[in-house]
Amino acid sequence: MFPGIPPHPPRTPVLPPTPESWLPQEHNLYRPRHSAKQRTALVCAIVFFLAPALSFVLGVRAEPFENRALHDFPNPGDGWSFFTAFPAWATDHLPLREAGVEAADAVGTGLFGDPPGTQSGARSGTAGVQPEDEPKQVVPRELFPRVISGKDDWLFLGEDIASKCFPVMDVDRIVAALNKLRTAVEASGRDFVLVVAPNKTTIMTEHLPDDYVGKDCADARSAEFWRRLPAEAGAIDLREPLRHTAEQLDTDVYSAVDTHWNFAGGLTMTYAVAEQISPGITSTWQVERSKLRDWPADLLRLLGRSEKWDLHEYTLAPDGEKDRTRYIASDFKVPLRTQQFGKEVTGVYGGSVGVVADSFTQFASPFLAATNRNLVIAHSDTVAQGDPARIAELLGDRDVVVFEFVERILANGGSSLLRDDVIDAIGTALADNPR
Repeated sequence: MFPGIPPHPPRTPVLPPTPESWLPQEHNLYRPRHSAKQRTALVCAIVFFLAPALSFVLGVRAEPFENRALHDFPNPGDGWSFFTAFPAWATDHLPLREAGVEAADAVGTGLFGDPPGTQSGARSGTAGVQPEDEPKQVVPRELFPRVISGKDDWLFLGEDIASKCFPVMDVDRIVAALNKLRTAVEASGRDFVLVVAPNKTTIMTEHLPDDYVGKDCADARSAEFWRRLPAEAGAIDLREPLRHTAEQLDTDVYSAVDTHWNFAGGLTMTYAVAEQISPGITSTWQVERSKLRDWPADLLRLLGRSEKWDLHEYTLAPDGEKDRTRYIASDFKVPLRTQQFGKEVTGVYGGSVGVVADSFTQFASPFLAATNRNLVIAHSDTVAQGDPARIAELLGDRDVVVFEFVERILANGGSSLLRDDVIDAIGTALADNPR
């Protein structure tokens, strides 16, 4: 003990704090380690994170359901853009996402009365429209509605508008790519046909709302697209023929609840393609309205409603006597092949025809089968994989190659068939199998 320094008082031992869950239950600080609420939250978290993974293991895969392709996995070599593109890929490929989107829209539309599509975008109508005396503001793409609610209960696909307001190619490049594609096909001794299926928003304008997000930019893109594609790329312009068909058959060529045209639209495409391949061949064709059939309504599906719409089928007798239509359900991911055997028939093209198509050609396939002796229809995604051997297998024995594009994909410039490497692969495959 040093003088002048008082002795330290004895220390009280400091015990580690007792966890609240270890205290007696009658203690006023007692807290259970896992309360009922905590357990519920924990179970929900486990279900949230593991259910999609379990679904993937069981074979559930994300499928496109918004009339666009799923985002590809970003390239790690793209630098920081990999991180900005990753969320879009992850969202698209989340198993059961479609069910979640449908449920959200069903609740929003059915229970709360929200306009269609507001669960994943802006409301249709005047959102984003600026006063005329103020500069126009760019509306972010994510604010464009998935479904536009029009007049008289008509629905429209929002992507028809958004794709034109956010193009990935200018029209110059689109025209150049299509002409390169034409050259690749024709250099192999084949005929080339290019046909564009107009958007529903292009044809059924009387049912669109007076104003909606993206109207100005979409109208401007549409005007340039339709002014230049037929003139500079030789595309078949079906806008007036579709209106003529509607008058002749006294029917709408599109449905109020689906984004596609109906069989009357497909019939119109078949007439136009046939006349380009063999002028005058349709002079003996006879068409009659047939029975009704139902078809899933894709716009209602986007709103969480699994409903169908009625379509009139049509018979087509190329020689004016015998109906030769063949209604074969196919998405063309597995190529559809049809042949007519026996002697040649008046009004039926005798050569071999290959059609590179999307879902719009589903409504033309019965009539294409009726009017072509040897036909193959392959989905554009299959050809766009750019495998020369596969392309040669599909198109190597064809006399005519028809490319059908829906307007929203072509006007946006987003089709893989416009890529130089894909066009080069098509050219190589066809050049190796000249006609």
